[in-house]
Amino acid sequence: MDDPRKIIIKPIISEKSYDAIEKGKYGFEVHPDAKKSEIRCAVEEIFNVVVTKVNTMSVKGKIKRQGRTSGRTKNWKKAIVTLKEGNRIEFFESK
Repeated sequence: MDDPRKIIIKPIISEKSYDAIEKGKYGFEVHPDAKKSEIRCAVEEIFNVVVTKVNTMSVKGKIKRQGRTSGRTKNWKKAIVTLKEGNRIEFFESK
């Protein structure tokens, strides 16, 4: 994948993710086929920061019901990116 904006789909914004920001960790939903090295390069290119560590996990979709019919939400991949000491992503700080 060449375009970093196809690798990083959206940031994860939750109470738990905001607690992790104090430790320099940021969460993103990423493309399911993205490798750790690609995620690292994409975050560094988009936000102009230095990444020290990338942790990834595959999240299974939940079963949802609407009346009689049931279905699943989509499976997705999450990446927790740890930045070098002193680096910050301003997008998260402004929310």
